[in-house]
Amino acid sequence: MDETRSKAAVPAVGEGKRGEQGHIGYLLRQAGAAHRLRMERALSDLAVTLPQFSVLTMLAAYPGASGADLARLSLLTPQTMSVIVSNLERNGAVSRRAHAIHGRIQQIEVTEAGRQLLAKCRARVKSVERPAGRHLPER
Repeated sequence: MDETRSKAAVPAVGEGKRGEQGHIGYLLRQAGAAHRLRMERALSDLAVTLPQFSVLTMLAAYPGASGADLARLSLLTPQTMSVIVSNLERNGAVSRRAHAIHGRIQQIEVTEAGRQLLAKCRARVKSVERPAGRHLPER
């Protein structure tokens, strides 16, 4: 097949099956991928990944959550959560302590440095989410 013909047959984002004629699952995935890319770019110079931002956000909302709790809240596997928490701990953004009753469970807290980092992340994320949510009602 001719290279130019192949490129011409694929519609631009927002057109054909990549637009209003598309299946909702594909369109949601397309929108999610575009949003994720914008978020990753907004956080990149802070050296924070999107999953790390999610974990910091959930920990700020639910202090002392366990790794298993965070995995469920962040829609990640426990193994992935373990790596993320270890990296955040190494960077001083979170700390861990043993649960008072169940010693094997580690409770995780956002440190002061983590709160400051999260505030910077939220400002960046707000700049990405504002245009995306301009047609949504205020919450």
